[in-house]
Amino acid sequence: MRKRLLYVILYLVSLTAYGQKSHSYEIGKNIDLFNRVYRTLDEYYVDTLHAEKLIPDAIQYLLGGLDPYTEYIPAEDTRNLQALTTGKYAGIGAVIRYYKDKDRCMIFEPYENMPAAVAGVRAGDIILSIAGKDTGKKGDKPTDEYTSSISNQLRGDPNTSFILEVERPGVKDTLRFEIHRSNITMAAVPYSAMLTDSIGFIKLTTFTRGCSDHVLKALQDLKKQGAKSLVLDLRDNGGGLAIEAVDLVNLFVPKGELILSMKGKYKTSNVKYFSRNKPEDLDIPLVILVNGHSASSSEITCGALQDLDRAVIMGERTFGKGLVQQPHELPYGSVLKLTTSHYYIPSGRCIQALDYSRRTPSGEAYRTPDSLTHVFKTSAGREVRDGGGVTPDIKVASDSLPNLIYYLRASDRLQDYCTQYRNLHDTIADAKSFCISDNDFEEFKQFIAGSDFTYDRQSFKALQELRKIAKHEGYGDSATAEFDALEKKLSHDINHDFNYWKKDIVQELNAEICLRYYYRRGYYASILQKDKVIHEAVELLRNPKRYNKILRK
Repeated sequence: MRKRLLYVILYLVSLTAYGQKSHSYEIGKNIDLFNRVYRTLDEYYVDTLHAEKLIPDAIQYLLGGLDPYTEYIPAEDTRNLQALTTGKYAGIGAVIRYYKDKDRCMIFEPYENMPAAVAGVRAGDIILSIAGKDTGKKGDKPTDEYTSSISNQLRGDPNTSFILEVERPGVKDTLRFEIHRSNITMAAVPYSAMLTDSIGFIKLTTFTRGCSDHVLKALQDLKKQGAKSLVLDLRDNGGGLAIEAVDLVNLFVPKGELILSMKGKYKTSNVKYFSRNKPEDLDIPLVILVNGHSASSSEITCGALQDLDRAVIMGERTFGKGLVQQPHELPYGSVLKLTTSHYYIPSGRCIQALDYSRRTPSGEAYRTPDSLTHVFKTSAGREVRDGGGVTPDIKVASDSLPNLIYYLRASDRLQDYCTQYRNLHDTIADAKSFCISDNDFEEFKQFIAGSDFTYDRQSFKALQELRKIAKHEGYGDSATAEFDALEKKLSHDINHDFNYWKKDIVQELNAEICLRYYYRRGYYASILQKDKVIHEAVELLRNPKRYNKILRK
């Protein structure tokens, strides 16, 4: 019996060794083949090959068959990776965007108290020259390439200075600003405030290094103002550093709780993260707001707090990203950011929505249907499921915006009007109370009507589709007159459409104008006034009995 067992073990070991040898052989063979193909092309192809473009393109094609989070980052772009993970970079502290009308880049949003804003630069300023060098127009260059080149010129070592020349709409002369570069830290918590006399609110936009400390400070400030409960807004937060999510959860749960587990191919990828610090508040009622753009570390945060029955999750189902990435340094300064493991939250579930190893006939990643997901239990025995993101305890759909708003946001015309408004008005009321007047709204309508702004109406699209169906079914000729009459009624009418959607347009204008006076905190202070999800959260926190019932307390 022992001999048979020994033979079986030796047989399995030999199979494993053979499999590893075969795998290594295939890797070596195909790498050698690729190397031979490229060298042959380089030697005999009729035109000169450019390795600096072809090889990275080949790498990108290779990675394209994996998942969208595994990326090759060339040396010249690694600075952007550092900015994303740390929230820090050296520059002027402003977002720039290509502006088609001038074929140049413009300042889209200067950050509060950062070099550009301190110097007097405003949103809407068109960049003409940097440090005495004309930036030139985009011309035939790809937009991303052109914008990146301008951004790189604006960045530099801290404590260096340069002259920025801009064209400001409505101002005749070119404006010159001396800007002193500094280390820029993007605010992870751009806004926190009291929603009522006892309910605090914190907006967290990203999980960069140190963001949990920023949340802690905001929470402590709110408690000094009388906060007895809290709304933490993670909507549209795409995530970041997982350890920051662990530390954020730790603010509300005891030290030593298992928050996150990572499981990968190798033992080195298998890691468990426990809360490691003294909590800030174990009892404060907590509502977490999420939506379909809440991903990664946002899902670790809300999922862990749900599994531990520490918070009520409200909003829409989250994105469903349960994959962990780690950067690996490559030769010549480049980096490979690759997926190394899945993460699992306290109940043991993984909320990854897509299986990139399985593809549909059309090439899309396979999504596990809800009927095939598995049930897990929270600490209090509530049922939760894996796959497909975190499902809120209370589902509240965001207000659906009219098609018109999306087209206004995508065009430059909305920005143009807000820039003009800022240049004509030195001051406005505080962000919470500011609202454009009816005269301002009429002025905006005339401004848009006199521009090149166009948009597709859903009703018109549906009519055209109905025409095709009617023609296919043999009713096209007999219904022509009715279709023509309806099409005439559905024709573009800026006055009608803007009046119909006035409430939504005014809300959008209020927020965008506040952004120009009070920066990002002003934008949130304005836009959140009419936010129905926040109103639902406030109503829940005002009803302790309902709150406790959800968490089975």
